[in-house]
Amino acid sequence: MNIFKSILIILYFTFASCGRVEKKGLVKFIVAGNRIERAERFTLVQKNRWTEVKIIDPWQGATGINQIYYLVKRGSVLPGGVDSSAVIFVPLKKIICMSTTHLAMISALGEEQTIAGVSGTNFIYSPAIIKNVEKGLVMDVGYEANLNKELILKISPDLIMIYGIGSESSGYLGKIKELGIKVIINADYLETDPLSRAEWIKLFGALYCKENLADSLYKSEVDEYTRLKSFIVQKTTNKPKVLLGLPFKDTWYISPGNSFISKLINDAGGDYLWMDTESSISMPFGLENVYLRGLKADYWLNIGSVSSRNEISNVDPRLDDLPCFKNDNLFNNNNRITVNGGNDYWESGSLYPHLLLKDIATILHPELFSDHELIFYKKIN
Repeated sequence: MNIFKSILIILYFTFASCGRVEKKGLVKFIVAGNRIERAERFTLVQKNRWTEVKIIDPWQGATGINQIYYLVKRGSVLPGGVDSSAVIFVPLKKIICMSTTHLAMISALGEEQTIAGVSGTNFIYSPAIIKNVEKGLVMDVGYEANLNKELILKISPDLIMIYGIGSESSGYLGKIKELGIKVIINADYLETDPLSRAEWIKLFGALYCKENLADSLYKSEVDEYTRLKSFIVQKTTNKPKVLLGLPFKDTWYISPGNSFISKLINDAGGDYLWMDTESSISMPFGLENVYLRGLKADYWLNIGSVSSRNEISNVDPRLDDLPCFKNDNLFNNNNRITVNGGNDYWESGSLYPHLLLKDIATILHPELFSDHELIFYKKIN
């Protein structure tokens, strides 16, 4: 067998989707390396008949906890020696999503018609999926403590995709598994890098046997984000200081310096006030402590759910004295929102972080993108 033919065979099995059957007599068993480049919370290893998915520490505070799943092409022989309860047959024909953040990735692959249930249909932003809700094609299955088990059984999905918030998620997971329906925990929200979070499109690519499309979408996002980041670095010299969030009952939950949003701010040419901190969860601070540091802020972003300056003042009148408040440098991430509260920042923002990056860079350095109209953000007046 010549070298050229050998290379073709290797390439064929490396890029095969969803365990395509190999030609007889060529290769007995091939294991490709992990196809994940940046994400830290999951791995994806394609083999010649199936794909192994590992979700790593899938909720806040989890340590050394791995959830293993095996994606097997419909009609294929099950992999030997594995727990059949961890086997998921692909491509998916019907899915229930317990978070609306997963919907954009499914839609990007052209598979929104497979979405049969969502936890909290009021929080959907996608017009196409909202129409399916109105037609009765997408049902609201309730929330963790109030799951509509009868409805879930009636829908009979191939998979329920959930997300984990804490150790209690294991009990929640068990309740769903009792229904005899396959479950995957999606931990994308725990990724601390914007491109790492976007890479979860590859998991959906594997679930729908559209790996090549998912890879292409991700590569395009990486290229665009990297290009913008490089441009911002080259064109900026100052880094405006940024305050985030809003207090709740005198407690201000601060995103740490190693978080998704702090990375975005830094890449957009900003200086996040808590960039020097590190934590796996939001950090509670007293309002007074945040106020004192907030006096240095040039801009205030992601201000809860507020849409007016008065709403900020109503939380605490002292906030009016912050320089960023006085200078009208208030911007919130609720520009694309439905009447019911569906916010596209949480839906497609994760898949397209370059758009978030451009929005924030436009706010902090308006001279860079003078023709850019904010997509996810809006000025608070």
